[in-house]
Amino acid sequence: MNHLRLLRYVDEVARVGSIRQAAERLHVAPSAVNRRIQDIEDELGTPIFERLPRGMRLTAAGELFVRYIRGRAADLERVRSEIEELQGMRRGSVRLVASQALAPRFLPGVIKDFRETHPLVGFEVRIGDHVQAAAALRSFETDLALVFNLAPEADIDRTSVVEQRLMAIMHAKHPLARTGNALRLRDCAEYPVVLPNRDTGGRQLLERFLARSSTRMHAMVESNSFEFLRGCLDDRKSISFQMAIGAAADDRDIVARDIEDRGFPKGEMVLASLRGRQLPVIAYAFTEFLKKRLAQLGG
Repeated sequence: MNHLRLLRYVDEVARVGSIRQAAERLHVAPSAVNRRIQDIEDELGTPIFERLPRGMRLTAAGELFVRYIRGRAADLERVRSEIEELQGMRRGSVRLVASQALAPRFLPGVIKDFRETHPLVGFEVRIGDHVQAAAALRSFETDLALVFNLAPEADIDRTSVVEQRLMAIMHAKHPLARTGNALRLRDCAEYPVVLPNRDTGGRQLLERFLARSSTRMHAMVESNSFEFLRGCLDDRKSISFQMAIGAAADDRDIVARDIEDRGFPKGEMVLASLRGRQLPVIAYAFTEFLKKRLAQLGG
């Protein structure tokens, strides 16, 4: 399969935008990478890269060719997984893009339980939003996506969809935490608000609700890190918002409260894969395992 190794040269240049950097990552000489690209361009009869003063950029033909390379690599991984399954080895790896709210507790727990019966399986988990997840599926950079608010699209198979509430979170000694009851959004607006950035599903749900509400909120702090936002709650005054599955993560210092405003939004947690792509055996097995866990949440 030497030809696939050589095709990887092209893929790596496409990822980093530089022959020199690609050669360093591949542990080969830059001249070898450049020569292979030239050979492929001669075979195709068209450039696959634009040579720019500061690097390499894919042409339209190059984008098609890189998609072909990644599809071949994904097919090879699937075949390897099937062969290993026949041999009873149950090896392989699962690649997954997941929302940040799933990172502290839910996803590590699912992976731990799956590996009890599949101890030789490895996982490559990236944290990203629904836009990044869809792009990774289409470029064959991931097998699965488990993210919030991934909209239905023709080439994406939404295997499982679970409704999730958006909840207010705060320090256990925050004044509103002592009520033990659901809150109104206007109650939260009286305190400093710290919010995830606008790329996150929860923030987008909140913004859409606020757009048709008389309640006004101004974020005192914004961040792409949920861990940082939770740290901001240590002042015992600030409030943040997070999807229920992340808000319920074990933390004695943080409490979560429902918002009882009529029509307060709920989001969708979506397990998805690329439509028409046959997953490696072990990735398919993990999909089925994860679907059962999600069904328990939905129940």
